[in-house]
Amino acid sequence: MDWEFSEDTAFISLCAAFRESGEKAAIEFLANGEGALHYQELIQNAAGEGVDLSDSEEMEIFQEEIIEMMENICIESS
Repeated sequence: MDWEFSEDTAFISLCAAFRESGEKAAIEFLANGEGALHYQELIQNAAGEGVDLSDSEEMEIFQEEIIEMMENICIESS
């Protein structure tokens, strides 16, 4: 993927909300209210950047990268 999502404001907001939530698992946070809203915004931004997430395999890879990055960032900042 050519787009660096970790610099996107939606991803930065997503990580901040994840840290503040106290949730331990990023996947659970993404499935809930505030996390889902930020995640949806990030998906929309990805589409705007030309990332094709219509393929379920690509979407799964993208989601895994987001989860891994969220958990790494939040562990490092703890």
